[in-house]
Amino acid sequence: MSGDGVTGRGYRPHRRTPTAAVARGVERRFQIAGLFRHQVNKVFPWHFSFLWGEIALYSFVVLVGSGVFLTLFYVPSMDELVYQGSYVPTSGLEGSRAWISTMQLSIDVRGGLFVRQLHHWSALVFLAAVMLHMGRIFFTGAYRAPREINWFLGVAMLVLAIFEGYLGYSMIDDLLSGTGVRIFSGILLSVPVIGTWLHWLVFSGEYPGEIVVERFFIAHVLLIPAILAGLIVLHLAVVWYQKHTQFAGPPAGEGNVVGNRTLPVFSLHSVSMLLGVTGVLGLLAGVAQINPIFHYGPYNPTQVSNGSQPDWYALWLIGSLKLFPRVDIAVFGRYTVPAGFWAGVAIPLVLILLLLAWPLVDRLRTRDRELHNLLDRPRDDAARTAIGVMALTFWGVLTVAGADDIAATVFQIPLEGLRWAERGALLILPPLAYVITRRVCLRLQRSDRDALAGGVATGIVEETTEGTYRSVQQPFVGVDPEGGEHPPRYDGARIPKVPAREHAEGSS
Repeated sequence: MSGDGVTGRGYRPHRRTPTAAVARGVERRFQIAGLFRHQVNKVFPWHFSFLWGEIALYSFVVLVGSGVFLTLFYVPSMDELVYQGSYVPTSGLEGSRAWISTMQLSIDVRGGLFVRQLHHWSALVFLAAVMLHMGRIFFTGAYRAPREINWFLGVAMLVLAIFEGYLGYSMIDDLLSGTGVRIFSGILLSVPVIGTWLHWLVFSGEYPGEIVVERFFIAHVLLIPAILAGLIVLHLAVVWYQKHTQFAGPPAGEGNVVGNRTLPVFSLHSVSMLLGVTGVLGLLAGVAQINPIFHYGPYNPTQVSNGSQPDWYALWLIGSLKLFPRVDIAVFGRYTVPAGFWAGVAIPLVLILLLLAWPLVDRLRTRDRELHNLLDRPRDDAARTAIGVMALTFWGVLTVAGADDIAATVFQIPLEGLRWAERGALLILPPLAYVITRRVCLRLQRSDRDALAGGVATGIVEETTEGTYRSVQQPFVGVDPEGGEHPPRYDGARIPKVPAREHAEGSS
């Protein structure tokens, strides 16, 4: 057998290739084969809700790739020039070099508009996937010990991603984005005592200044992406080390992970997800126009576009500014805290801090100090799910209010009346959502308990000895490790509401 190159340890070809020589040399010096073998055998559980994190990761990859291309053509300068490009409707307009270079990229560079729209759609999908991913973590309790650190990382990534999207949207210096920068300037100036210093730090003087685009460019291209990339790597490293959470159900338990190994199934799945996300984003970039700056024109501080709206993730902040009463507060007779501070700084800051501190708040609420590797179904913790829905309702009302001027125009509704209705909804709907969600969760819990106690209806009706008819129920039976039967207990797994096939066939 040795003549065929087969030994007791498997097949070994006699031919020495450069790759084999390099592999042997690395192994002799670092002994990494055992570590690599252990890592490629790592198991990842499967559930459709786990896809949000992957979509966010691969959207970020597309963001970085398309952003590198755009950086080659974009000029971060506020120097005024006259546009003399190919787009006739804006020919002869004065604008900054930032706007003109973006116009040339969109109109004159082959594929430039496609890559711009790919970059913008990737940012929107990235933020949506991050929010959905964090929502899944919240409603399933995946933030509990020992994974609090990943929740903190996720909140930091969400906040940074919102700022990153805003900076990229703003540094084009068109009429729409310039309006958003003007709002940002007002929010900075509303901060008591240090507002003027913060404004100077960003704008280096009065609005709009001459270097804000350059500063936005540095933050958007260098600082925030580097921090985001570092946080993503750290997040993935923590997930890899602590193992992925999973839903309960045989044979999944607190001490094991049930799913697919890294190679070949999970890795092939990840590659297919990357290609699928890239394809969908490319399709959106090709058929769905977004941020057409050639329609808006260059920024002019004396003009505002009719119906100006930011990207969807910033609508809630605009809604907060619209709904908060115009109440200025005087402090010590010397300082005035304008209404914009409460709506534009205080409310967002409180919401972010509450989101960041939630694992600690939840620990105080439940007195739970245990380590958790199994996820909850949202119904299992009615109070937590109700709090989450209440927060989403609050955010949703603010988001709708951010676009209320468009709604008022389209549906011919008086804007002032609509705004008062939104203020009322902001006070009424979140508590109502809490009550309804909690009652629904408790009813679902009762449904599970009833199914465990009484079994599942098989759809079969039989006649009793008394001549009456009754529905045949398929009972649940628990089995202990020794094989003995006991009444079933709810362990967090999904309770089947459809009878087993073999039981139904046997009963018929």
